[in-house]
Amino acid sequence: MSATAATTGSAAAAAASDERLRRWRLVLGGGPEEGTGRLLTGTDAAMDGALAALYGSGDGKERRSGRRSAGLEGSAPSVARWLGDIRTYFPASVVQVMQRDAFERLGLSALLLEPEMLEAVEADVHLVGTLLSLNKAMPETTKETARAVVRKVVEDLEERLATRTRSTLTGALDRSARISRPRHRDIDWDRTVRANLKNYLPEYGTVVPERLIGYGRAARSVKKDVVLCIDQSGSMAASVVYASVFGAVLASMRSIAARLVVFDTSVVDLTDQLDDPVDVLFGTRLGGGTDINRALAYCQSQITRPADTVVVLISDLYEGGIRDEMLKRVASMKASGVQFVTLLALSDEGAPAYDREHAAALAALGAPAFACTPDLFPEVMAAAIEKRPLPVPADI
Repeated sequence: MSATAATTGSAAAAAASDERLRRWRLVLGGGPEEGTGRLLTGTDAAMDGALAALYGSGDGKERRSGRRSAGLEGSAPSVARWLGDIRTYFPASVVQVMQRDAFERLGLSALLLEPEMLEAVEADVHLVGTLLSLNKAMPETTKETARAVVRKVVEDLEERLATRTRSTLTGALDRSARISRPRHRDIDWDRTVRANLKNYLPEYGTVVPERLIGYGRAARSVKKDVVLCIDQSGSMAASVVYASVFGAVLASMRSIAARLVVFDTSVVDLTDQLDDPVDVLFGTRLGGGTDINRALAYCQSQITRPADTVVVLISDLYEGGIRDEMLKRVASMKASGVQFVTLLALSDEGAPAYDREHAAALAALGAPAFACTPDLFPEVMAAAIEKRPLPVPADI
């Protein structure tokens, strides 16, 4: 190996070692006991300060000694500056995690009532849930700013989810209206071949399609009624946000009559606000108890075409009402022809906490309960519309 190559290799190894020490120093937070001996300057020092403000512990004496400690101290101006700092130094996905940690670790939810903080915060689904939980306590000077924050998140979600949802469900609605004398372009060849296997001619290696099965074209009239019944207890915040967006998308489709009902121990029908999911969200009231039976009783009273109705219950199933009546109601709806879907969560938050006994009881009735991501929701609805098995995730 030449001297030049050796020098280059040595420099690269030193740079890699220094980068490892830098990262460990940012993770460990400094102080004499952390052991890296790495000094931070410039941007690194500012990043370390932002991390120290959130993930440290201890009192002011410890902060002065250089040990990492929490330092946001419940001041709206200082929090707003901190929010600006983390957006400068970290990517949006990390910023959102740090914001959630700040609200949980340092009790900063009340500061969201300050307009200047709302303007600085990185908006996401979790922030919307927090704002909705604070809605009743929010001063008038803050409400317009809060609505603007919520609207931005909702519009971003609609842009991501609406096109795929409409295309998937339009196809399902077309396929659910099968006709026996289809035009050539409307023939469902898979079902036609299977229906005519008895007419197979081995000498020609073909099937004679004595009976054609085709897709019906969705007309402008309503083909399906969809009822979204949403638990608005505090743990369901993200699900409420996504369900409201999907409700607005469903309501925009000519072939679907959508209804959106939210509940805790009382029941509120927000169907007349579905043209604007932001209005829907501000019409909810996160927190409180849960009475699933009462909510399902109301939904059942609104069903006029059971064979063409899909009811989607979005709840963690922690029932505060009458359990046996709830289960009887679900069984009654299914017996009448209603397609009943139970989602333990409609979010990207991972495996939810839920009442396993109630979930097992619903599964025994033929209504499996499972968590659903926003990306999977169109497929779940398409399966329900076509009355085929639901795409239940394997890890429930």
